[in-house]
Amino acid sequence: MIQKLQQAFRERYNKEATIIGAPGRVNLIGEHTDYNYGFVLPGAVDKKIYVAIAPNGTNTVNVFANQFNESYSFSLDVSEPHKGWMNYLLGVTYHIQQRGKKIEGVDLIIDGDIPVGAGMSSSAALCSAYGFGLNELFQLGLSRMDLAFIGQKTEHTFVGLQCGIMDQFASLHGKKGHVMKLDCRSLEYEYIPFDFPNYKIVLVNSMVSHTLASSEYNIRRQQCEEGIAILKKHYPQITSLRDIEPAQLLQHKDELPPIVFDRCSYVVYEKERVLASCEALKKNDLTTFGKLMFATHEGLSKKYSVSCTELDFLVECAQHITGVAGARMMGGGFGGCTINIVQADAVDNFTQKIQSAFTNLFKKTPEVYVTQIEDGAKIIG
Repeated sequence: MIQKLQQAFRERYNKEATIIGAPGRVNLIGEHTDYNYGFVLPGAVDKKIYVAIAPNGTNTVNVFANQFNESYSFSLDVSEPHKGWMNYLLGVTYHIQQRGKKIEGVDLIIDGDIPVGAGMSSSAALCSAYGFGLNELFQLGLSRMDLAFIGQKTEHTFVGLQCGIMDQFASLHGKKGHVMKLDCRSLEYEYIPFDFPNYKIVLVNSMVSHTLASSEYNIRRQQCEEGIAILKKHYPQITSLRDIEPAQLLQHKDELPPIVFDRCSYVVYEKERVLASCEALKKNDLTTFGKLMFATHEGLSKKYSVSCTELDFLVECAQHITGVAGARMMGGGFGGCTINIVQADAVDNFTQKIQSAFTNLFKKTPEVYVTQIEDGAKIIG
């Protein structure tokens, strides 16, 4: 990929490029906890967005996207969104300058091997790679966390998605052989070893697009806020579900509408699971970690109601295949992928069995992506 990109850059722009790779991410456990200010446990993966970049001495950014075979140019005086995937570049360009940083025009080629729509956050990786490239070329002195915030702000203002910080954070801060326990309130983070060379992280795509995810996401947020408002009468100091202990929630079960109790219950217990899973990983205990993943899926499906028939089927199937340590749905829900931790020598058997069972029932074959935990954004050529 690197040689190919450098060659393409020379042919298109007649000069040498710096090449940045920024990874996609998986979240091993801690779902729907970010907006409740809890903990998440993402890791950067070995699928990346690549940006070949060089200054061009003008006021213009020239972009060629290999995957779409599309070219596009825009002025540095960008102030509003345009259309489609370009908004990620427009937003990063705008927000870097909003911080008072001086940049010049650049020539770019973008490529990558993150499967689109697999929930590995290719958009966050694109913002990270491009922002990282500008930061390096023009010596802007922005930290990795600064770049993560710029990527998040781009999603909010240029793309219109009110996402948390996890995706951008993971793409920029990843570390090979480690996942990151991120506190979504304080933004403090800790690297936790995830070094199981005999295991792979395998994503299985349910082939269902998350059409419900954004509207239902807003409803879940409201239900969590409703729970907080009721519990606050008893615990005035709390600001989010992250502050509630399971015993406190159970004590006031009768005051909460049943659906609100279920939603709060999932979030409160998911915090406990994330903390327990970090302890398990520190002891190299993948068996306990896997059980916690299955428990999270059960909670997402039954209490938080963000799964779907296809995702439930894939997790149920995985439980009965030899060599699987844990599995759950990953991401916002209503479609997308399951994440499975599978013994490396069992991956082929796992893939064959799960594809065959799924195809028999749903008459379509799920895509399978095999990944492992890698470093975050960096210069690679």
